[in-house]
Amino acid sequence: MSETGTGTGAGALPQTEALPQAGALPQAGALPQAGALPQAEEALPPSEALAHTEPAPPLLPAPGQPPGSGPGGRGTTAVGPAPDPADGGEAPGLGSFLARAAAATAVLTVLGAALGLVRDQAIARYFGASDASDAFLIAWTVPEMAATLLIEDGMALLLVPAFSLALTRRAADQAPAGPGTRSAGATGEPDDGKAEATGEPGPDPVRELVAVTLPRLCLLLTAGAALLMVGAPWVVGVLAPGLADPGLAVDCTRLTAVTVLTFGITGYFSAALRAHRSFLPPAGVYVAYNIGIIGMTLALHSVWGVRAAAAGVAVGSLLMILTQLPTFLRLLPLTRPRLRRPVRLGRRAVRTAPLLGMTVLAPIVLFVVSRQSQVLVERFLASTLPAGAISHLNYAQKVAQMPMVLSLMICTVTFPVVARAMADGQREKARRRVERDLALAGMVVLLGTAVVLGYAPQIIEVLFQRGAFDVSDTEATAQVMRVYAAGLLGHCLVGALSRPFFSSTRPTWFPAFAMGTGLLVTMGAGYALTYRFGVDGIATANALGISTTALLLLMGLGTRVVPIRARAVAVSLGRLTGAALVAGAAGWAAAPVLPDAALSLAAGCVLVPAVFFLTGLALRSPEVVSLLALIRRRSTDGR
Repeated sequence: MSETGTGTGAGALPQTEALPQAGALPQAGALPQAGALPQAEEALPPSEALAHTEPAPPLLPAPGQPPGSGPGGRGTTAVGPAPDPADGGEAPGLGSFLARAAAATAVLTVLGAALGLVRDQAIARYFGASDASDAFLIAWTVPEMAATLLIEDGMALLLVPAFSLALTRRAADQAPAGPGTRSAGATGEPDDGKAEATGEPGPDPVRELVAVTLPRLCLLLTAGAALLMVGAPWVVGVLAPGLADPGLAVDCTRLTAVTVLTFGITGYFSAALRAHRSFLPPAGVYVAYNIGIIGMTLALHSVWGVRAAAAGVAVGSLLMILTQLPTFLRLLPLTRPRLRRPVRLGRRAVRTAPLLGMTVLAPIVLFVVSRQSQVLVERFLASTLPAGAISHLNYAQKVAQMPMVLSLMICTVTFPVVARAMADGQREKARRRVERDLALAGMVVLLGTAVVLGYAPQIIEVLFQRGAFDVSDTEATAQVMRVYAAGLLGHCLVGALSRPFFSSTRPTWFPAFAMGTGLLVTMGAGYALTYRFGVDGIATANALGISTTALLLLMGLGTRVVPIRARAVAVSLGRLTGAALVAGAAGWAAAPVLPDAALSLAAGCVLVPAVFFLTGLALRSPEVVSLLALIRRRSTDGR
């Protein structure tokens, strides 16, 4: 039995608590406390409305606040027991729901990454380092870029706010209008008065948004995929002009070109489901994707060669869609809901779906492309160094970024909450949520940074030191990874801070400006440091550039979008950084004590967190104090 009293396991996602199966927003009595809409609360009887006036207490206090200082007052637990909404009681707290969602998302992300490692091992086993593997890696550029633009960043930043606004408009239409109440639009503004009010149910905003955007998106992406298939010889010629067998690379590129369409649909479904607070299917897409690639490679490598792996990319991308399709169809309002409030039919019905034109799309695309260009700059600079430099940088990045990926799971889950608060005009609620997210994400990524600083050689030896990857490669990669770890907090903050900027439906160019500035710093520092320090200079340039972007976003967020307390956030992150440095130094000193790399790393996974939290307590970090207090209460209560 879980804390909420609903019988849901701690790792399960209560998706039906976010929205009912029919796709309509639940009544105010079934909404999570922190997500209740003011429009719906006005319709409740006084006894029920009173139960929803106070938001759910946060998991951790805002930066700079002592434990127990949240809405629940001193000694309030982060998530208290709540009766089942079906019994007429309050819905489970939003903090508990988001914690379970973040945990399940992290588990599926780690599983997808593990399957990605198996995928790479399978391709290496059957095709080694040959012309065939080179051809596949050239074709792999297409899904690699498409995933960043259409799934991970671009589509989410564009559509999560759009769906959140549509859900808010639906809730406004469902709230009954009182006597003499003037019909208003979804944003609270009255209509032009030229249309007559009728008692007929109006168009559902969510269904209207899907009808306006999804067909156009599919048409555009289909044309892009077809163009890429036709132009595959030219693409291969640009990416690898000296390839020995361009025909094989062209065939693989044409097979992987289908991901332009399938990744786009996957990203659309993911954004829609996250806006509806359904996080499990979007988190599982890379599990399905890698299963498709592994299965096709194992089954058809002897018949199709490396083309089997390219075909696996296409099959895996289709499985990504199928993973989310049932939940998407369940949450999508296929039938028109009967809205309680009489709706003015006219121009409002046409304008219900927000305009997703170039004014909104261009800043997002520019930001995502600029961020991805960091990798292109690094590889370009590394190509001037001796052989193996690109590999060392690549391995170091893949391992070091794992703490950042895990920390951003928190912001991925809470992004729809921030977007919904912005759509409702609840700026104070958005501020509290963003500040808590920054503190939690910073604590996770800095703890991971401490482990990387202390045990980088042991991590690389356990993961990669076998076969052609010898001791010298381990030492070089570990050194690069330690330097690269200096920018992990910056990478985490850029991912966390960019989401609130795009949570509003208004276009904003500031994230693209900040990212472009950081990219210029990376390029300038890279050219200045690479000649003297080699691949370590490239990693240093990356850390300087991304940290510059993070600083600009932190300073600009409070004055442009969400009024966060930038100084308090900086002080909180500074204390956590101090704890990470002490814990990393302790790990660095203790790592050589045990000669076996696996045993040393296992001991470090106990030592570093212990030193990190003890130092955090000594520095009076509110996040560490609150987390340890929460763990102590759970242990005392036996939960």
